[in-house]
Amino acid sequence: MEPVRITARVDYAVRAALELAAVAPGALTCERIATAQDIPNRFLQAILGDLQHARLVTSQRGREGGYRLALPPSEISVARVMRVEQGFLADVHGERPEDVQYPGAAEPLSRVWVAAREAYRRVLEEVTLADVVANRFPSRVTELTAMESAWHSFGDPVQG
Repeated sequence: MEPVRITARVDYAVRAALELAAVAPGALTCERIATAQDIPNRFLQAILGDLQHARLVTSQRGREGGYRLALPPSEISVARVMRVEQGFLADVHGERPEDVQYPGAAEPLSRVWVAAREAYRRVLEEVTLADVVANRFPSRVTELTAMESAWHSFGDPVQG
């Protein structure tokens, strides 16, 4: 099974939203966010446009201008930001896990994909921008990150 992949675009979107959450309800320019998170400015402009279109971010021109979150950071989950850039949180060959159908012995496999997506989704829906900025996480996330195995990749051909 391939590892969960978080694209650069999704990573940048979440990081940009976190910069805005850290100054909420204040605003930051695109340049300040780009510099703070080492994100290419032109790429970030497109991402901020996507976040605006999704009504998670607003912008204002002028001296006091810049980008700001449209909602309090405690009301924006990491999953919500991710969905702006990638749509579904998990898919199998471009399909939703519940829509995948397999023949023969693999027929029940879609249940595994659905369960994996749900576990992934629970963490991402539960953690808000405010949680990350405050470095205080829901107990389920704290429990998962306290597990030593959570910090190691398994199945890597190099590791065996």
